[in-house]
Amino acid sequence: MVTDTLRERTRRAVRAEISAAAVSLFTERGFDETTVEDIARAVGMTKRSFFRYFPTKEDAAFAGTEVLVEQVVADLEARPADEHPWDSLHAVLRRWQEQIHSAAGERLVRTTPALRAHLYRKREIWRDAARDALLSRGGLDDFTADLLTNAATAILDSAGQEWVRTDGRADRAELLDRGFAALRPSY
Repeated sequence: MVTDTLRERTRRAVRAEISAAAVSLFTERGFDETTVEDIARAVGMTKRSFFRYFPTKEDAAFAGTEVLVEQVVADLEARPADEHPWDSLHAVLRRWQEQIHSAAGERLVRTTPALRAHLYRKREIWRDAARDALLSRGGLDDFTADLLTNAATAILDSAGQEWVRTDGRADRAELLDRGFAALRPSY
């Protein structure tokens, strides 16, 4: 296992601080009403410094996504080789669903078009990585790997939408289980 350097850990901590401030401001004022300058000021830095950590305001809402993708994919790769890929996806997403849904605040993302679009771009990165992990296990063609990862992502998105629609009363893990059961491939 490679240990992160102090510089990498410090950078990750600063990114997390900026992200927390951004999400707080987005929630309090609204995404469109919050400027990069507002976020930078909230953490005691300049706008220019902000852009050293994030290329866009939207990216600030999703700090840690790359690390989360790596963790989820590593768990997927560690699943038993003889386990059906659908069952592997279900087990891994069930384990990580709370972190996935809380990455930028589910309600904030679902109610902010710019963040929702950014979420779908981030999910595409995960789908590609998950598809590659499934393919590396052998036994699947590109189409089937794409189909399984796209279906799993659709279930994750639907669970999040239902959670927001029920004002947080729905059990996302139970919704995820229902979705995986409903779309279970015959094998």
